Amino acid sequence: MPRTDDPRVLVDYSTGDDAGVYRLDERTALVQTVDFFTPVVDDPEAFGAIAAANALSDVYAMGGKPLTALSIAAFPEGDFPFAWAADIVRGGARKLQEAGCALLGGHTVKDPEIKFGYAVTGIVDPERMLTNAAGRAGDILVLTKPLGTGVIATALKAGEAPEEAVLASTRSMATLNRGAAEAALRHGVRAATDVTGFGLVGHAAAIARESGLGLELDSERLPLLPHALALAPHFQARGLKANRHQFEPRVEYRGRLHPALGALLFDPQTSGGLLLLVAEAALGVLLSELPGAVEVGRALAKTKAAITVHA
Repeated sequence: MPRTDDPRVLVDYSTGDDAGVYRLDERTALVQTVDFFTPVVDDPEAFGAIAAANALSDVYAMGGKPLTALSIAAFPEGDFPFAWAADIVRGGARKLQEAGCALLGGHTVKDPEIKFGYAVTGIVDPERMLTNAAGRAGDILVLTKPLGTGVIATALKAGEAPEEAVLASTRSMATLNRGAAEAALRHGVRAATDVTGFGLVGHAAAIARESGLGLELDSERLPLLPHALALAPHFQARGLKANRHQFEPRVEYRGRLHPALGALLFDPQTSGGLLLLVAEAALGVLLSELPGAVEVGRALAKTKAAITVHA
């Protein structure tokens, strides 16, 4: 892909960051992103809310404030109940409203498989935005949501997901990353990403590459959704296997890692949490403001392996 030479483009696709950033003036830049996907839960309204939270997350991961959204929908013809489409759209609209993001419209096409999501536009202060290229050696890695949405969604499609796991996963995916982003900005965080389709290791590897660091992960500290560890050996989506094939060559393991936990490192997340790189001096107060957030590792000067996983 050709690179733009427009000096107002601050972040584009070339760094694999969460959203693009385009400067308007010295204190304001646009943040733009788009994301849509097939259902990960059975409840149509919950699916709409999750799709909205997932799309909004890319703006939060850049330290931005979402302003407007356009929906993107694909619905089947024939026996697809119109009420389901209405519930999906309604669930997404309510989540956008919670975020203070205005829905301006959208576009719908006919497709054999349901797909839904949003293109979101926000604003950010260019001097305070979060990127995957601003990490520093000595930063502490903080993960703000538990892992496992991918294996739980795969188990749900097979009719094998425990209700407790589905409820916890649905609640986590529908939770906005707004609070985590606001706390990060308050406490001087400059590097972040949201953990979504490439899994924890894939998104961490992008930070390591763009920031010129090596990242250490403590596998025993990783927060997990209920039953995710038990489901992981049996319900691995194609995305998990693809992530493992792509990113595992960049990983060095220290110690004997539980195989199921090893799989969850690569599990593609839907509307996952933020991975924040936090200065050690700010760690305690940030964790006190984000009860679900967990310290999961540390950033080091560049190492041979992008990611080192300690069992």
